[in-house]
Amino acid sequence: MGLPTLSFPKLPIKVVVILLIFLCYSVAYSSSTMHTNNWAVLVCTSRFWFNYRHMANTLSLYRTVKRLGIPDERIILMLADDMACNARNKYPAQVFNNENHRLNLYGDNVEVDYRGYEVTVENFLRVLTGRHETAVPRSKRLLSDEGSHILLYMTGHGGDEFLKFQDSEELQSHDLADAVKQMKEKRRFKELLIMVDTCQASTLFSQLHSPGVLAIGSSMKGENSYSHHLDSDVGVSVVDRFTFYTLAFFERLNMYDNASLSSLFNSYNPNLLMSTAYYRMDLYQRHLEEVPVTNFFGSVMKTIHTDSAYRSQSNKTFGEAKSKMSLDQSISNSDRRILRNSNEEDQFDNLNAEEYLQDSAGQLWNTILSNVNTFESIDAFVCYGLLLMLPLLIVSTWLSK
Repeated sequence: MGLPTLSFPKLPIKVVVILLIFLCYSVAYSSSTMHTNNWAVLVCTSRFWFNYRHMANTLSLYRTVKRLGIPDERIILMLADDMACNARNKYPAQVFNNENHRLNLYGDNVEVDYRGYEVTVENFLRVLTGRHETAVPRSKRLLSDEGSHILLYMTGHGGDEFLKFQDSEELQSHDLADAVKQMKEKRRFKELLIMVDTCQASTLFSQLHSPGVLAIGSSMKGENSYSHHLDSDVGVSVVDRFTFYTLAFFERLNMYDNASLSSLFNSYNPNLLMSTAYYRMDLYQRHLEEVPVTNFFGSVMKTIHTDSAYRSQSNKTFGEAKSKMSLDQSISNSDRRILRNSNEEDQFDNLNAEEYLQDSAGQLWNTILSNVNTFESIDAFVCYGLLLMLPLLIVSTWLSK
C-alpha cells in the first residue's frame, strides 16, 4: 500500500511575486530598523553628605544631555536628592561641580523622577525592563523602542562586579546583564551605551553578552576611581575625575558637532584620571570613528542632502529664504505671496522635462544607496537585491508564455 500523495494548488505567478515582495520587504524592514530617538537613564546610587560629588556627577550629565538636545520627557533621573537642602550645605538649594560656583546644577529645570528611597535596585531594573506596576506614571517609565539609542550613566561606590545602592543593597553584574538581555529581547533599544563612574567599574560589564551594547568604565579591576578636587566652602569633593574630564570634552561641543565616540574615548588621559578607562566594544557592530557622540548624548536630527538648490522642495527653499529676511524689511503678506508665486514659476520654467526626469531618477537611486548604506545585516542586503531583480523576473515570465 503506497503512501497518499499530497497535491498543492498552483498559485498564479502574480500571486507568488506579490508574496515574495511582501516577504522580502518584511525581512528587510525588520533587520534595518532606523535610529529614531534618544533616551538617557542617569542614576546616582549614593546618599549622605560626604557623597556630594556623586549627585553633582549625575546632575552634570543631566545638564549636558539636555543642552545637546535630549528633552526631559526622555530622561529618567534617579537621585538621592539629599544634598541641595542638607543642613550642612552652605548654599541652600544649590549644587555645584566646581569650586568657582559659577554654575548651579540644581536650578529651576531639574525634574527628578526617582528620589530618596525610591532609588533602589528593584526600581532601577524595572525602569530598564519596563516591568512596572500599573500605578507608575508614564513620566517614570523608559518608553523606548527598537529604534532607540539609550545612554545609561551610573555613579556611586562599587567593587568587584557590584555597585552599591544607597549603602543598603547592591546591583550585581549578572543583574545588569540580565536586564540588558531582557531589553534586547523586548526590542527596547537599538544601541545602548553604558557609562559607569565608580571603583573597579569595568567589572560590571563582565557578564554582558547582548549585541548592540557599548560600555565604558572609569577604572579597571583592582583600581579606584578618584575625586577631582575639594571645595573648601562646601567642605567635600564636588566632582569625580572621570566625570570631570567627560564634561570638559562636552563643554567644547554643541548639538551640531560631529565629534565621534572614538574622540571621546581617546580624550581620557590615565595620568589625569589616576586610573585606566576601560572600553567594552566586542558587542558593538560599528566603528567608533563613524559614530557621533550625539548618537547617545544628543538629539536625533534628520538631515536632507541635496545636490543643488533647485533639487530641494520649493516650500523648504523659500521657507529658508523667508527666515533669513531681516525684521526691518517692510514687506506685506500679499507682496510676499506674489513674490513667492513668481519665483516658483521661474524655477519650474528653468527646469525642462528632461532635467526633471533625471532629477527624479537620481533621487530614486540616492534613496536606494542610502538604504543600502544603513544595512546592518547581510540578509537585509540580499532581500533588497532580490527586490531589484523582481521586475526582470516578472518580464521574463510573461515573455516565456
